[in-house]
This record gives sequence, C-alpha cells and structure tokens, in this order.
Amino acid sequence: MDIKIIIKRQKDSRSTPYTQEFIYTGDGRLTVADFLSELNARMPLLTADGKETEKINYASSCQEKKCGACAMLINGLPRLACSLFLCNIVKKGKIELAPLSKFPVISDLRVDREKIFARLKEMQVWLSEKDRDAKKGDRSLQYDAGQCLMCGCCLEICPNYTPESTFSGAASMIHAFKILEQNKEDIHLQKLKENYEKYFFAGCSQSLSCVKICPLGLPLDRIQSRANHHLRETKK
Repeated sequence: MDIKIIIKRQKDSRSTPYTQEFIYTGDGRLTVADFLSELNARMPLLTADGKETEKINYASSCQEKKCGACAMLINGLPRLACSLFLCNIVKKGKIELAPLSKFPVISDLRVDREKIFARLKEMQVWLSEKDRDAKKGDRSLQYDAGQCLMCGCCLEICPNYTPESTFSGAASMIHAFKILEQNKEDIHLQKLKENYEKYFFAGCSQSLSCVKICPLGLPLDRIQSRANHHLRETKK
C-alpha cells in the first residue's frame, strides 16, 4: 500500500505556512505518530518529489492516548496522532495532517496550548477547601472528568470557541465541574460559579460537537448538565 501523506508545515509562528508531501509504503498498521517518528528517522528526509527537507516538528509523549500532546488535524478533524492507524484513515490514497488551527503554531504540527491553562487560572479553577461531609453528585462523573487530557480537540471542533472569545469551552467546563462538586461553599466557590457562567454557560450553544470528538469518549454532556445544576442551585 502506497499512501501520500500531505503535511502542512510552518517554520515558526511568523512564517508563511506551506505543504509538503511524503510517501509511505507498507500495510498501514502503524499510527500517525509512529509514521511521523519513522519519517524523521529517514536519513536524509526526502519529500515525495525527492527534495531534501528538515525534520517534522510535532509533539508526542505517551504514545498511548494518555497525555493528549499529539493532538492535530488529521483529515480535517482534531484527533490524537497516537490513536489512529494509517490503514483506517486513508482516503483515496491520501492522508492530510495540519496543526490545530485555534492555537498559536510553534512549528509545523506543534502548537502552544498555554491559553487553556491560563483560562483555568483566570476562572479560579482550584480547590480552596474540600467539603468533606458532602456526598455530592455522581462520583463516576468526577472520575470521568479527571481523565481529561487537555488536548484541545474539543476547542478546535467547537463552533462557539475562537482564540479571541470569552467563551472557554469544554476544556474549562470539565475542570470547573470537579471543583463545583468538591469545594466547600465559600467565597471562592461563589466566585467560581460567577466565572463559570461568564466563561462557559453564557456562551455554549449546546452543539455537543465536543462530545462527538473527545478522544476518550468522555460524557461531556452529562458533566455539563451537572455543572449547570450547581449554577441553577445558586440562583434559586
């Protein structure tokens, strides 16, 4: 099997993006992340038309769908490169790779997702004092929320999220939910509820595109419903 891999590249955030094509020959039973590693091991690295080029810059760590570092656009959708085999995603002999479009490009397929963590700080998403007496909600939902990889796929697919928007998307919602469930009722929790309404509740149109794209299949709709319940309780 010969597969043409088309990669959108960019030297740095100020450079003009361009595409290069590479050829993979084999049975396709390796992941996108494996292919990129194999590609960079070629000495020299040649494009499909035989021109020598620099190694591909991309992020990857666990290779087991546990860290979220390798999130990128694969055939136009935000996915984890370590979770998709070439043979399962090839379309008409081609696979297209590009960096996530809603985050600043560092180089090639590597992006800067610092804004996700900065927004959590802005929303004051941290545990100030645990409510040790309360047995709130569904503990299984809290466990699910704790599995979030912060990969950014949900933000990339969300029709309401833009890099300039106040709306912070499911990546912030899911972590706010954990604090809303566990924090003792105090001034900090009240402020978090206000921030949750400002940065998430007021901007979500319920498209639920995040539910469909989450690489772990987390029940984001149920988690959101429970988080919204805390907000409604405050307004009673």
